[in-house]
Amino acid sequence: MNLYEVLFWLLTVVAIGSALGVILSRNPVSSVLFLIVTFFAVSGHYVLMNAQFLAIVNIIVYAGAIMVLFLFVIMLMNLNADAEPQKNRLVQLAGVLSGGILFLVVLAALKTSSNNLLEQTATDIGLIKNLGMTLFTKFVLPFEISSVLFLSAMIGAVVLGKKGEPQK
Repeated sequence: MNLYEVLFWLLTVVAIGSALGVILSRNPVSSVLFLIVTFFAVSGHYVLMNAQFLAIVNIIVYAGAIMVLFLFVIMLMNLNADAEPQKNRLVQLAGVLSGGILFLVVLAALKTSSNNLLEQTATDIGLIKNLGMTLFTKFVLPFEISSVLFLSAMIGAVVLGKKGEPQK
């Protein structure tokens, strides 16, 4: 077993354990903290796949900005036992049933996949240089259309957020 396999399995155990911590935690703040650990473990998997750009974006966007937003929302909601919704047995049964079906699908996918998942060679597909070349050659038109869409969304947000002039 080489170093990459050991790191892969270590990151996998951390990711699965912290994902279970998200689900099983009763405290919403600790649930968010477990989710941050999950995002870092997934970023570690990206680094192992030689996709450093995806790892950095995952840390900055998800573990940084989105998790801070989640924490602010949880703290502003002031969750307590009185505000907790009543448990519905039908909803719990539907959740257990859909989770079981998802588990069976994952098991079937693992059974039909090849046994040598870790024996793939590293490629340069996730590097920033290759990503930039692909974006600006093969996908230049969708990239430019999305940039115009984002620009119009920013202008719309500024216009909607701008306070009106006081009436004289």
